[in-house]
Amino acid sequence: MATIDLHMHSNYSTDGEFSPAQLVNLCLEAGLTYAAIADHNSVRAVTEALSAADGTCLTVIPAIEIDCEFEGINFHLLGYGIDQSAPVFDRIEGDFLQQAQDNSALLMHLVRQLGIDFEDAVVANLAHEGVVTGEILAEAALLYDRERKNPLLDPYRGNGDRSDNPYVNFYWDYCAQGKPAYTPMHFISLAQAIEVVQSHHGVPVLAHPGLNVKEDPQLLAKMIAAGVIGIEVYSSYHNPAQVAFYRDAALIHGLLATCGSDFHGKTKKSIRIGGVDCEGQEDEIITRLTHQISPA
Repeated sequence: MATIDLHMHSNYSTDGEFSPAQLVNLCLEAGLTYAAIADHNSVRAVTEALSAADGTCLTVIPAIEIDCEFEGINFHLLGYGIDQSAPVFDRIEGDFLQQAQDNSALLMHLVRQLGIDFEDAVVANLAHEGVVTGEILAEAALLYDRERKNPLLDPYRGNGDRSDNPYVNFYWDYCAQGKPAYTPMHFISLAQAIEVVQSHHGVPVLAHPGLNVKEDPQLLAKMIAAGVIGIEVYSSYHNPAQVAFYRDAALIHGLLATCGSDFHGKTKKSIRIGGVDCEGQEDEIITRLTHQISPA
């Protein structure tokens, strides 16, 4: 268990379970000293988390995870130490929510076309702010198929090979970019996301690159040239070989290496706060990260 976790989500993310105050309590129970709630395209959790952590041994670093695009691929950029009061973050969240709300009906239709059904009322009850996600449809579909008649859902049940994190694995299998139920969204460019973070005192760090960079050194070099100055080396998504690749890349390119679980709660049930081993580098990570954060 690490004593820092710089990537987790509250219920201000459309796929998060816990409130910011609840997350702070979970961090304290886990013995963390530093944490960052990096919600999807939202900073609403930051002020609440800072207030909840006040007077405790936990330091909360303001953060966000921005959806962005580079060379036709969707990426997530973490921004640490940002000024959460900047209006631009409200605009980013508003645009994201509007697109996600508009896409919800199409997403439900596409999943049904695959032969996976669910109850609309259950989906509506699970949705955050009218946004339907692949994770929500997975939960609703598993509830609907109580008699286990649909073999498409077998990998996500019991001891199925995708049952460790069934809801988010369903998303990756069916609803992510390039999958049959993907609903396109227009994201800002990586360069724009970096500019937003840096112009508001933050540090731009590429989240869980093993998911979409896939250890492509040329692609990674282009993203670094675009202004990425850190990599989430230690991630719940990375196997040991990927950790080694991105740790070496950080050393070669002089980048920050960060550590985050990407905890969401029930959406990723096998992921624990502080559950990612950062090889004893907690002090080094925090020292270098806080040194890079610009004064407000």
